[in-house]
Amino acid sequence: MLNYSENKTSDTNVPGAGISPLLSFANVSHVYGSAASPVAALQNVSLDVAPGEFVAVVGASGCGKSTLLRIASGLLKPSAGDAMFAGETIEGPTSQISMIFQDAVMLPWFTVLENVALPEKIARRNLDAARHRARGMLRAAGLEGFEDVYPDMLSGGMRQRAAIVRALITQPTMLLMDEPFGALDAMTRENMNLQLSDITSDSGCGVLLITHSIAEAVLLADRVVVMSPRPGRIVDEIDIPLPRPRTRATMANPVFTSLCDQLRRHFTVEGRGIE
Repeated sequence: MLNYSENKTSDTNVPGAGISPLLSFANVSHVYGSAASPVAALQNVSLDVAPGEFVAVVGASGCGKSTLLRIASGLLKPSAGDAMFAGETIEGPTSQISMIFQDAVMLPWFTVLENVALPEKIARRNLDAARHRARGMLRAAGLEGFEDVYPDMLSGGMRQRAAIVRALITQPTMLLMDEPFGALDAMTRENMNLQLSDITSDSGCGVLLITHSIAEAVLLADRVVVMSPRPGRIVDEIDIPLPRPRTRATMANPVFTSLCDQLRRHFTVEGRGIE
């Protein structure tokens, strides 16, 4: 497990409870297209993520989940409402917010180590120190021995682990994840979920995860947010009281099953497919 932060939350309470939010959306709406043919993606979304808290967002395809993440990352400005990070309006990308996409995009001409250390190189920080830290983080993520190989020699799961390490190399306070394991097979995805739970707990950063998988959301998150079909609105928020660390045994816990069923009802009633 990665362990470079001393701010790990180890109890079963929701991290950051009672603390000012790290990431905050207040009545956020977004419309794509022109005034003549507008497409409303989000409508009056209000959501807070506390420091160290893991929040998962689930919803059917096209409900605005990825739009919400793009606003959080500073890549998109909302049409209405306020998006705040650390008490300031989000005006653009910042080194304190890292983002992981479904496809682990890595430069094929760089080794794994060079790919992971790239954000520190771009920021003109001490590259030797960055490489040393990257080696330790790769070792903790189960990638020892692969530091000097090229990305095309890694499996999909290994590339995604390297992408997570790369996102955390700058020690961000917020990690955004857009369906990071959607392209993986079921067994690899389950293993990655368990590793992600360990990695993010040890990093101490807040996490906002977008996923189609209800089981994934319940396994990983402190809180699961349910979004309606487009235009996306928050229709439910469910706290996940399962103790950490989360393991395979967690998925056999009756509480886990009950929570998944509770969330699934939002989608089966509407006849919309979701895992």
